[in-house]
Amino acid sequence: MGKDLDILNENEISSRLNDFPGWNYKNNKISKEFKFRDFMDCLSFIVKISSIFEINDHHPDIHIYYSKIVFELQRFDIGGKVTNLDFKIAKIIEDSYNEYKKMLD
Repeated sequence: MGKDLDILNENEISSRLNDFPGWNYKNNKISKEFKFRDFMDCLSFIVKISSIFEINDHHPDIHIYYSKIVFELQRFDIGGKVTNLDFKIAKIIEDSYNEYKKMLD
């Protein structure tokens, strides 16, 4: 397995989460809720970053609510475990969200 797909143990995950404020680990997933102005902003954000998921062959569970999105990350192809790739994608989501919010201000 490539380094990005190595399964992380709970201690490694907890340690990595220190660099990801607001992200949580539960049920073999890391997740975070992001807030938006409305439903259309949520959809616009998903469309904006969807190609990143495809390029990285990582397709998170995405729960869209009226003005928030919850991303849940884990690798299904290795038994639903958290890997380095999940944290790479979490960082991309964070950076993209911060850039998106700047555009709206």
